[in-house]
Amino acid sequence: MITFDGFCPICEQDVVFSASNSWFRDSLLCPGCGSIPRERALMVALDKYASNWRTCCIHESSPVRRGVSLKIETEAQSYMPTQYFPGAVPGEVVQGYRNENFSKLTFPDNSIDIHISQDVMEHVFDIDSAFAEIARTLKPGGIHIFTVPIIQSTCTTVKRASIQKGNIVHLLDPVYHGNPVSSEGSLVVWDWGYDIIERIYEASNMYTLVLQMDDITKGIRAEFNDVFVSVKNRN
Repeated sequence: MITFDGFCPICEQDVVFSASNSWFRDSLLCPGCGSIPRERALMVALDKYASNWRTCCIHESSPVRRGVSLKIETEAQSYMPTQYFPGAVPGEVVQGYRNENFSKLTFPDNSIDIHISQDVMEHVFDIDSAFAEIARTLKPGGIHIFTVPIIQSTCTTVKRASIQKGNIVHLLDPVYHGNPVSSEGSLVVWDWGYDIIERIYEASNMYTLVLQMDDITKGIRAEFNDVFVSVKNRN
């Protein structure tokens, strides 16, 4: 067991972070809220770039019920957690969640202060539409704050799969990540590089900050730990 004394930015209390192995990304846990490093990094970024988040209209795509997601659900005045259920009616409630596809959101224009996604954007096939939809539904000055693993840190993004005539075509051996509402997992479509910020701008006209944090006193130390903040122009 690997342990570190520190302060959890989600629990807002002194804790002893612990990991059962050296892959801190999924194993360096807070004993209070169960959070992992990228969730704590997102919390720090949220407090910094949207310090008024408790009074904002927040949409989170595909949350896992722990850590930062539970904190926001508990403390924000308006929080809408959604999951994507293929085949179900968009906008309807399924298994307690509103059904939303990031590429075809049902929210009105200029209605959301903050979109949040944690390790979602690597699974979206129609990624340009997703970034455009995020911009469409954000209020002027609103933000999309998100995590996504940057696998291609020294080169450009690699596409792993596509949809052709309604069928998934694997361009590389399939890789799946956990899905909070499906035991089948979520197919990884993109191995992102830092050119993601150019892709976001081209699709949405939003500029994006890339935050790289390493602060073991806050339990923020892990691989693929970047936090991104895309901002909609106020004009």
